[in-house]
Amino acid sequence: MTTLRDRIGAALALMHGPVTVLAAGLLVTLACGGPSGTPTPAPTDTPLLTPTTILRSTPTTVPLRKIAFASNRDGTWDIYVMNADGSNTTNITNDAALDQFPAWSPDGSKIAFESDHSGNLDIYVMNADGSNRRNLTNNSALDEAPSWSPDGSKIVFQTNRDRNKEIYIMNADGSEQARLTRNPTSDLSPAWSPAGSKIAFVAVRDGNIDIYLMDPDGSNRTRITDAPGIDWNVGWSPDGAKLVFVSSREGGNFGLYVMNPDGSNVTPIGPPIPGLSPSWSPDASKIAFVARFEENVDIAVVDPDGSNLERLTEDPAEDMSPSWSP
Repeated sequence: MTTLRDRIGAALALMHGPVTVLAAGLLVTLACGGPSGTPTPAPTDTPLLTPTTILRSTPTTVPLRKIAFASNRDGTWDIYVMNADGSNTTNITNDAALDQFPAWSPDGSKIAFESDHSGNLDIYVMNADGSNRRNLTNNSALDEAPSWSPDGSKIVFQTNRDRNKEIYIMNADGSEQARLTRNPTSDLSPAWSPAGSKIAFVAVRDGNIDIYLMDPDGSNRTRITDAPGIDWNVGWSPDGAKLVFVSSREGGNFGLYVMNPDGSNVTPIGPPIPGLSPSWSPDASKIAFVARFEENVDIAVVDPDGSNLERLTEDPAEDMSPSWSP
């Protein structure tokens, strides 16, 4: 089984070879490339953040907020929770399974995540303290990248149970699992809008890796990015007025961007700042993301305008996939 280390290592090194995509915290090898079967060219190498670019500022995040993330700092991939200023980090899964890609429920009482505790990757849910873990999908395929509906009643996720990656929806208890997309290549990393009317996702169509929107029933699929390079790792602002995403549109170098939900007004965050897996804070003041600091892969936060960049974790292990509590 491909581990999270395998998947993030390729992305963070910005490898050459078959394209590997980390979207919403999830990296998926797209061996067939576009519809023609030709592998999509890999992006060029680019440096990620170095300590010389980090100015340790007085934390402006709200300590009462929490950030869940995945880390291998205890030897296996587990889900951790910390205060939004980086303090009080706690391992809440602490088992031998591969636990990754946490997503808080809208009321903050639960965390959905993916785990191979049953032998393959399934979508699980647990209380916010790590108790009462339950397998929701229990399928022999790989079920990954959960995202809650704003009312907490449903979860969308990606799966390869139809051979290629497609997006499915289910009730929050795991019942009534249904397919939303039908694409001969891959549909990945769904992200539900705060209003509940749209789901953003990443798709490999027309030879490009771009961001699309669809209705919660899978209808009205609309492509909203169409630039050269890769657009991925999409997430919503709390008011639904903006999308944050990662793109290689600037010379093949991956960076953080924001845009309107119709794809207009694409604006880099900073120069742009290089990073992966952006996640907007509930008060809209910060964006958490994954950055590389020399040999470390850590969680950082930045204001949406690119100012007040702050590193939150400084562990020699890898910290990935930040998700804010509501």
